[in-house]
Amino acid sequence: MNHTQKLILATNNRNKVAELNHLLGDAFEILTLKDIGFDEEIQETGATLHENAQIKSSLIFDRYGLPTLSDDSGLFVAALDGAPGVFSARYAGPNASDQENIDLLLQSLKGKEHRSASFKTVLSFQINRTQHFFEGAVHGTILESPRGTFGFGYDPVFMPLGGERSFAEMDKEAKNQWSHRSIALSDFIQWFKNQHFKY
Repeated sequence: MNHTQKLILATNNRNKVAELNHLLGDAFEILTLKDIGFDEEIQETGATLHENAQIKSSLIFDRYGLPTLSDDSGLFVAALDGAPGVFSARYAGPNASDQENIDLLLQSLKGKEHRSASFKTVLSFQINRTQHFFEGAVHGTILESPRGTFGFGYDPVFMPLGGERSFAEMDKEAKNQWSHRSIALSDFIQWFKNQHFKY
């Protein structure tokens, strides 16, 4: 890239903004929804991660006309038939805290022997009225109790396969070696570098 491209991150989640900002580094000039003065709540009404990611990137792109990157992520637990899935952020209710979501998850898994799960991310990037999708997934297991103070969401109870620490026991650099979001973002950045967009 010969210049720094402005890119809107279509999320109000401060933790996601920090993580995406960290992963994207200096490749883009990052604008948050706060930076552009957007303070509405985007209704995630999709049935899939793809649909929810697309809803967010389309709305912001249509409003501001700048390249927009959004993500939707979820925790998919095999023993719960894929729940909480697209409802991960509001598993315990519309305004549930991370701790409330974790508490409900552990309660739902009580007595279940198989605790395998996957974190999945879908990125939606919209530019010039065209959308592109990038995916990342990491497989692991749900711990019986929270461990660690880093991260957010379900990080304290998720341990990736082959790992010895929960996501919440890893600092940013360590987590990025495993993370579903870093996998998707890495694919996005590599793809973007090979494009020749006219803005």
